[in-house]
Amino acid sequence: MDEWDTPVSRGSIQRTGGQPTMRSQFKTGAALLTAVFFAVPLAAGAADKTDKASDKMDKATDKVKETTSEVKGTVSDSWLTSKTKIALFADDRVKGRDVRIETVNGEVFLRGKVDSEESKAAAADIAKGVEGVKKVKNDLQVVAPAARKTVETNDKQITKAVETHFAKDAQLKKIDVRTDAGVVMLSGEVPNISVSAKASEMAHRVDGVKSVKNELRVAQAKSN
Repeated sequence: MDEWDTPVSRGSIQRTGGQPTMRSQFKTGAALLTAVFFAVPLAAGAADKTDKASDKMDKATDKVKETTSEVKGTVSDSWLTSKTKIALFADDRVKGRDVRIETVNGEVFLRGKVDSEESKAAAADIAKGVEGVKKVKNDLQVVAPAARKTVETNDKQITKAVETHFAKDAQLKKIDVRTDAGVVMLSGEVPNISVSAKASEMAHRVDGVKSVKNELRVAQAKSN
């Protein structure tokens, strides 16, 4: 070997002890730079996808909240109507077979016919006393009893008439009906408060009924 023919003269630096050459170090560095170069946009893309997914989730959550709010509003009006019906038909001051109740945004509308101004005023007072009612619009008309047919009925006849009406409805036919001095008492279980109110309303329309005491239980929702 020529004395100048060394590893340095051949363009490479050889270290002792098995250390990497300059060429291998350069290759390793280049590989790292390449990995970083491609990793940055990939990370940015992943972050962008995460942000978009988060935005979609937020929008979906907002939509659910809006829908839930709307449903709550609807249920609230339905609940108020049912509670008002049950309260009105349980009070013997409200005399009249044709009393209709509707609720819109917490405002209760009373329509139909009652026997006297006292009955009309009592109906409004009862409706105002229902928890959650914001306002009452009383459009009840007063029609004197003489203007309508009066039918004398006893308790057994009243009970039979109510049971006959209930038998035609699958949700009402199992309700227990009793009558005492013209006051109808309902007991048993129903699926929801709307059905309970329906029972009170239907019983109240039967001739001879003075009031309806609703002792119906609303069935609890079964959890899986």
